[in-house]
Amino acid sequence: MSTQTHDTDRETGREFLPKFDASGLVAGVVQHAETGEILMLAFLDAEALKATRQTGFAHFHSRSRGSLWKKGETSGNFLQVTDILVDCDQDALVIKAIPAGPACHTGARSCFYRRLESDALVPVMS
Repeated sequence: MSTQTHDTDRETGREFLPKFDASGLVAGVVQHAETGEILMLAFLDAEALKATRQTGFAHFHSRSRGSLWKKGETSGNFLQVTDILVDCDQDALVIKAIPAGPACHTGARSCFYRRLESDALVPVMS
């Protein structure tokens, strides 16, 4: 199958053909399933994607540790996945989830708790 055909299948077909990058990763934007708030961004490899789909809880690839991690495994702040949306060329996912607590390792509800204003980061009030 040519690259052109494969890309067409990926963009218009019904088959799930995730397009992992050179490091074997695909980006996953986690969105609160009820409020629509963006909670975090993480990366999934094939193992994390499989574990997420099998368990219904978000798993990611830790780039710093080079291993699989289940979100919440140490904090208890699990992400129960309700839906996975796949972008047009299958190289990014939106993972809709119900969080069991703060999504950010800092304790913030979302990892996106600051806004860029000029050259300064300003806390986002919720």
